[in-house]
Amino acid sequence: MPPRPYILAETNWKTVKDTSYQVAVLPWGATEAHNYHLPYATDTIQCDYVAAESARIAWEQGTKVIVLPTIPFGVNTGQLDIKLDINMNPSTQAAVMHDVLEVLARQQINKIVMMNGHGGNDFRQMIRELQAKFQTTFICTLNWYKAVNWNKYFNDPGDHAGAMETSAIMHIAPDLVLDLSEAGDGAAKKFKLNGFKEGWVWAQREWSKVTKDTGVGDPAESTPEKGKAYLEATVANIAKFYTELANCPIEDLYE
Repeated sequence: MPPRPYILAETNWKTVKDTSYQVAVLPWGATEAHNYHLPYATDTIQCDYVAAESARIAWEQGTKVIVLPTIPFGVNTGQLDIKLDINMNPSTQAAVMHDVLEVLARQQINKIVMMNGHGGNDFRQMIRELQAKFQTTFICTLNWYKAVNWNKYFNDPGDHAGAMETSAIMHIAPDLVLDLSEAGDGAAKKFKLNGFKEGWVWAQREWSKVTKDTGVGDPAESTPEKGKAYLEATVANIAKFYTELANCPIEDLYE
């Protein structure tokens, strides 16, 4: 397979030195258990795929977007007792983000998209701090899994290793998915207190107290066809955003 010019890990200096990139994307996943049937790299695989496919569409439409290597470790402080769930603290993420942004800013790549693929990651406060330092760079973040409405594609999408994620991996990497007969039902407990139920109070979930199989959401309705349809809509929407961002001057972002 020839190198994809919008994927930094696959392209070369001959191509890179002669290309004026308009948008850089840093995908960020996680390494954690996903019920019994999905791989630990689920969040990273999905984020890597969505970043690449959306960049492909944008590139073919003339947008010079470059996708950086996907970072495979996310914030998993609620899962420290789950074997081999790898935690990267927010302060470490902020340090990594700073160093990457410093390189891009120096090279005048000044539109940066932090693509998040893991619910435990939240880059907004980091961006608030880093934006003050990199004032000529525009930094934004998106959660790829919020680019389209799950409920158009799934009756019960689930929160973690449910129908949405299972269907997505069935489409992206079917050989990594065990038969659904191997999966747990994804039953999960919720907070008892009303503030949490009503949505105006938040606390980190202690994963091993919430779910027995590490899943949250029943994967039973999952199919690769659903995953394909959902992902196609997702990458198309994100590709459109890349192109809009590339064509909009930083000094003229507001209307």
